[in-house]
Amino acid sequence: MIPDSITDPSSDHRVRSSGEDVHGSAFVVVNPAIAAKQPDGRALRRQAFVDAARDAFFADGYGQTAMSAIASAVGGSKTTLWSYFPSKQDLFAAVVDDIVDQYSSVWMIELDPAGPIEPTLRRFATAMMATILSESIVALHRVVMGEAQRFPELGAMFYERGPQRGRARLATYIGAAMDDGRLRPGDPMVAARQFASMCKSGCFQEMLLGIEGFRNPGSVAQDIDDAIDSFMRAWGAPR
Repeated sequence: MIPDSITDPSSDHRVRSSGEDVHGSAFVVVNPAIAAKQPDGRALRRQAFVDAARDAFFADGYGQTAMSAIASAVGGSKTTLWSYFPSKQDLFAAVVDDIVDQYSSVWMIELDPAGPIEPTLRRFATAMMATILSESIVALHRVVMGEAQRFPELGAMFYERGPQRGRARLATYIGAAMDDGRLRPGDPMVAARQFASMCKSGCFQEMLLGIEGFRNPGSVAQDIDDAIDSFMRAWGAPR
């Protein structure tokens, strides 16, 4: 009988099970289901560069971070790093994507086009605030804002990969509510931007400035309630 496959996390080899053939010779059997879950060496190497770059960008800023320092932190050459990321801008984009993928719970929630307005806005806002108040997202905002004058492309890159995607989802929902009369007619993207900005006008601004004591559930919930109230006053359909 072939025993269960085992995994050696320190090895780059595929996961295997051992046994004997009919002649008594040793052989190995690859378990495809388990082997498929193991990241290959190139993927692990790429992630190591992304992790090192994130730490360097957060500590020293984009402009002061050298590609050679990132390569050295991982234990490789600049040539190896360039084979994964041809430029520092490409590496920064990978850092942004990695952080957004890890922390952006706003992509996970369902926005039913026919769903009731206030509960749907509250679900979206709760997920959005949980995302943008995470330490990594706050740190990313600070890096982008600090470097925006010298490297304006960073701001556009971050906006397209993060805030714009979330607002586009919300605008789609708002557009459906405008079409069926639950909200007054207007530009759905304008309404989505206004709602997101109102949600971020309290706790998030204080967190971004490093003011302590504002990131607590009560304060966040109050910011969301105030934003929904103002939004419905502005965009709610006449009754």
